[in-house]
Amino acid sequence: MRYAIKIVIVLFFLNGPINAQEEVKEVDFNYLEDQFYVGLTYNFILNKPEGIRQQNLSYGLQFGFIKDLPLNAARTFAIGLGLGYAVNSYYTNLKIVEFGNDFQYSILESDLGAKRNKLETHLIEIPIEIRFRNSTPTEYKFWRLYLGAKLGYAFGNRSKLVTDIGKDSFYVTDVEKFRYGLMANFGYNTFNIHVYYALNNLFKNGLTLEDTGQDLNFTPLRVGLIFYIL
Repeated sequence: MRYAIKIVIVLFFLNGPINAQEEVKEVDFNYLEDQFYVGLTYNFILNKPEGIRQQNLSYGLQFGFIKDLPLNAARTFAIGLGLGYAVNSYYTNLKIVEFGNDFQYSILESDLGAKRNKLETHLIEIPIEIRFRNSTPTEYKFWRLYLGAKLGYAFGNRSKLVTDIGKDSFYVTDVEKFRYGLMANFGYNTFNIHVYYALNNLFKNGLTLEDTGQDLNFTPLRVGLIFYIL
């Protein structure tokens, strides 16, 4: 028994350093953070014409991949460059009527019995971020502040009006295809706030409301949550 105890003690001390070395090897000091993202937002419309108001829940969904490029040895400062997809819906009382290749814009009359009226945009997006965080190779819960810009290309932009008598849906080519704006993502661990402010109008310049003559200005502001994976 005495010899058995000695053997166990020897094996324990011999095995300890080995396990410790294995644990050290498992720590990735060249780790990358937050390379996949999924976000859900509420879409506000700023600078809209007088008489235009938002209705129902204007929502947005985004997801994609960001390449994390650390700039310091501690990997707490980095640049992120990504590629993603986003769909955004804007529920308003803006009435869009299709006339061949042209479109007419006006304020939707309340007596039409409209149940839903939205403009939906689909985008390919390129987020560019400057990333500050207090992460470590072994800590998965940390504070983050990611500031930057987002470039986008809008395609498949569709208007859809549902009334008591039916629905009318068609693609709208007057949406400005090239989108750009400023964004900020900040928070701790899983839940992070996402804010995006567009720097250009949702519609092409020169468009007006048929009934009031006002310029058709729509400036998107998206506020919501963003979740990072890996």
